[in-house]
Amino acid sequence: MVDREVIERWRNAPRLTSFAAFFERTASGQGGAPDLADPQPDMGLLDFDLEGAVLADTHRRLWGPFDGHYFASIPYRLEEECRLGAAIYSFCLRTWARSGSPSTIYTLGTGTGCLARTLAALGNGRIEALCCSPTAANRTSFFAKRGSDHAHFFQGPFFELDDGRYATDQDLRPFQGGFDVLFEDTTFQMYDRDRRAQLEFICPRIRPGGLLVQVQKLSHPDPQIYHERERQKNEIFKSRYFSAGHISEKKDEVLDTMAELQVDLSATVAALRSFFRYSVLTWNSGNFYTFVSSNSRASVLELTSMMLKPAIPPGYCYAQLPTVVIDTDAHPLAPSLAWRCPTTMMLVAPKRLAA
Repeated sequence: MVDREVIERWRNAPRLTSFAAFFERTASGQGGAPDLADPQPDMGLLDFDLEGAVLADTHRRLWGPFDGHYFASIPYRLEEECRLGAAIYSFCLRTWARSGSPSTIYTLGTGTGCLARTLAALGNGRIEALCCSPTAANRTSFFAKRGSDHAHFFQGPFFELDDGRYATDQDLRPFQGGFDVLFEDTTFQMYDRDRRAQLEFICPRIRPGGLLVQVQKLSHPDPQIYHERERQKNEIFKSRYFSAGHISEKKDEVLDTMAELQVDLSATVAALRSFFRYSVLTWNSGNFYTFVSSNSRASVLELTSMMLKPAIPPGYCYAQLPTVVIDTDAHPLAPSLAWRCPTTMMLVAPKRLAA
């Protein structure tokens, strides 16, 4: 049980204080939007995969103002959302088929909850999806393009979704039994450096056989390496979408403070090891990483086997993928990890197939 002192520290964290105005302004469309171009997924990086294309098309129809800002800010994060989202969708459908009940997913602190709404829309009653955000404008975006009655929104920070809230809030009834997939997307780094306490709060909500998926921005033991990757992100990728003034403004307003609450890979793995028997690094873009963790070897292998290879140019990826970061000696993951092959859309990519 996370003590009240920790909760109070989160309540006074930058996300709810110094960052609040930035997120409200960006989520309401009053600032922060790309001023040079809008991000679009590069389907070539996704090998013209049909499942990725379906996810991408539904996802784009449900964007709110914050989504364009987010996907223009992290190199190839949009392609990763399509790749990861398609795999999570397949995982949830298999979970539904085995149990006969809707599978559940919680995207923790994910702005407009676009991925949650996308999965709920595609699932058509087979997936119940929950998103939370403390920003009122994200709630407005969520319900403006809800996409499905099976998509749910909680307005508030993640730590207000405690046992009492699940027990009494009627809109949270589908989630009283926990989640098959809990997805934390660059949220913890806005509240605190204590990843173990954050995991201690959310992990009890993961069902047996369930997964924790995290996209995190990590610090690096060598500051020069960290800053070189940031330079690449800002000067080569973000400059396609944002003018130099916009990039500098965000750095001054948000990123410098956020860096103080980031932890490195070793601290991340140490915290995950306290709760999970298995964890795999499945994506890397500069200082950003995706981790899939579970106490079920079968669940980790099932999700990763439904992922395409990482959809990112080699120059932005600094890790060998997939990499097992937590494993067991008796039943190791590593020998069985493999990406799936794309279901290529023939008419879209005839030259690629011919080659």
